[in-house]
Amino acid sequence: MSDKDCIILVVDDERDHADGIAEALDKSGVKAIAVYSGEDALEIVRNQQVDVVVTDLKLEGDINGLAILEEAKSTNGHTEVILITAYATIDTCKEAIRRGAYDYLVKPIDIDQLRTLVGQACRKAATAKREAKFRGTDEGRFYFEGVRSSNPAMEGIYEVLRRVAPTNISVLIEGESGTGKELLARAIHENSPRRNRAFRPINCAGLTETLLESELFGHVKGAFTGAAGDRKGLFEIADKGTLLLDEIGDMPLNMQAKLLRVIEDGIVIPVGSHKQIVVDVRIISATNHDLTQLIEQKKFRQDLYFRIKGVNISLPALRNRADDIPALTEYFLKEAAAETGSEVAGITESALMILMNYDWPGNIRQLRNCIRTMVVMCDRDKLDVQDLPPEIYQRRQLAAGAGTPAGLGSVSLNELEKQAIVDTLAKTKGNREKAAKILGIGERTLYRKIKEYNL
Repeated sequence: MSDKDCIILVVDDERDHADGIAEALDKSGVKAIAVYSGEDALEIVRNQQVDVVVTDLKLEGDINGLAILEEAKSTNGHTEVILITAYATIDTCKEAIRRGAYDYLVKPIDIDQLRTLVGQACRKAATAKREAKFRGTDEGRFYFEGVRSSNPAMEGIYEVLRRVAPTNISVLIEGESGTGKELLARAIHENSPRRNRAFRPINCAGLTETLLESELFGHVKGAFTGAAGDRKGLFEIADKGTLLLDEIGDMPLNMQAKLLRVIEDGIVIPVGSHKQIVVDVRIISATNHDLTQLIEQKKFRQDLYFRIKGVNISLPALRNRADDIPALTEYFLKEAAAETGSEVAGITESALMILMNYDWPGNIRQLRNCIRTMVVMCDRDKLDVQDLPPEIYQRRQLAAGAGTPAGLGSVSLNELEKQAIVDTLAKTKGNREKAAKILGIGERTLYRKIKEYNL
């Protein structure tokens, strides 16, 4: 996208001012649209493609520039926002940047400066668009805004993604738990011609053969005890879309045979029915097992393996891509701060070094939950060593031969967990659903912990 393809939205309740800015930007070669209220601005960013928003901070009515900033960034992650203000207080500017503003300008505006800033923002938006095509967005979960892995192995995976996503070829994703296999599968779907149809994941581990068959193929009323009505299976629901078979290595052998037949024929038969349903589903499989070993152990069918392994992608463990930890930490920190309303805006170098030297057995999922907990517990503007969970800090200290630091070793994991729950419930005003989401646990788990700690 060149600057001439860039679409600018100018928002100002003073019509002459808004029209003047739009006209000046038009003359520089970009397409500028002027609106005169916050309501109109929100309508456009929600329903139209906008690359850069230039908005006055103070607008008549209940919607101000910060509200437009938040809506623009949440609706379309690549949109850049430039705020204009007559009162450039440090707090106002800090808040705008924290919420994702590209920059701000103080009135009276230097039009040449604005044109330069808009041009830079357009180029950044164009770069984000290109990277999103490579990596998928998944609402920010896979395409970390502004972050591109510097790890050679991950760069190779992004290139495979670019080539594979537009096709219908099956994909097998291998990697340890927590490395982001589902996120990668979503990215493939979002960058495929099937993006406007359903993406449905199912975890094959822990389900009985009957239940798994029902989930995948559907059932008719009375097919088995508890089948009170007809139910569509995921193959039918995901018709023309994508189905992720997560932990496929744990699928029972009999189900593997039934799955192979469906993949080969494109026909499903609901449990208890004789009706054949033709489906067109792209299969992506994921596993933390070595399927070749399972084949040798007669626990996985070789013919199914060759069917699902059109393209094989192996995700590296986080310990093998420590150079990405600073960027991932920054992203998760901003995410957690936005969710909790925290003022935490960074992390000290010493704390970051400990994170980079930890082996992360739970991989990216563990890092994300770690940062969330640290943000909840922190009362300062930067995360520091004392905010680290004890198991991470103490592991680092022992590895360094320094022993357990005084004071920190006396804090049990139970106490840390209890305090995190108390703080999160306080910040969410007792909203357990929101608190569970912030803490990265299920609602049932949170209810059990609340009862366990007598909160």
